Amino acid sequence: MILKAELRKLYKQKRNHLSEQQIQEFSRRIFERFSDFFPLKEGDKIHVFLSIPTLKEVETDEFVALLFERKCRVFVPKIQGNRLVSIEIFPDTHLATNSWGIREPEEHSDAGDQDFRYVITPLLYCDTDGNRVGYGKGFYDGFFREISASASKIGVCFFHPSEAVGDIHADDIPLDYLVTPDTVLSFNGLL
Repeated sequence: MILKAELRKLYKQKRNHLSEQQIQEFSRRIFERFSDFFPLKEGDKIHVFLSIPTLKEVETDEFVALLFERKCRVFVPKIQGNRLVSIEIFPDTHLATNSWGIREPEEHSDAGDQDFRYVITPLLYCDTDGNRVGYGKGFYDGFFREISASASKIGVCFFHPSEAVGDIHADDIPLDYLVTPDTVLSFNGLL
């Protein structure tokens, strides 16, 4: 077992060593795994993060394009104070880059939706029990507590789980699925 702080440092380093070509290729493969495994239908409410290129996150632009193509309702996160809120976007929504380098809509009103079908979640690492290591601010754990329990929490990550997260807290909410370039893992017994 390894503590979150160590895993965070290790997987930030691993991600920083990926080339732009690797990030694009791995992101494409993750996108393919997602679109093959998770059915989408018109009107589905999908919450998806907008990637931060400087942090070498999984690129989500193809996810967003697919969701619009399938006529899903698309929601993205926006940080307001110490809380993550959900803003609905449309193909013509203007996005601005905030002080953290995150693209987000200029709109500030929380959509208030809680009944998402899928929540596509950023992370640095996830273990074989679905325990997520993010950036350490707890925004997504708070968000997961506010949304419907039926929403599937789907992490996307370049790396396959290998080490157990050693310092899980009562407030930590595990993922339901993890999508890597090579596989989809289920942590809730549904596959």
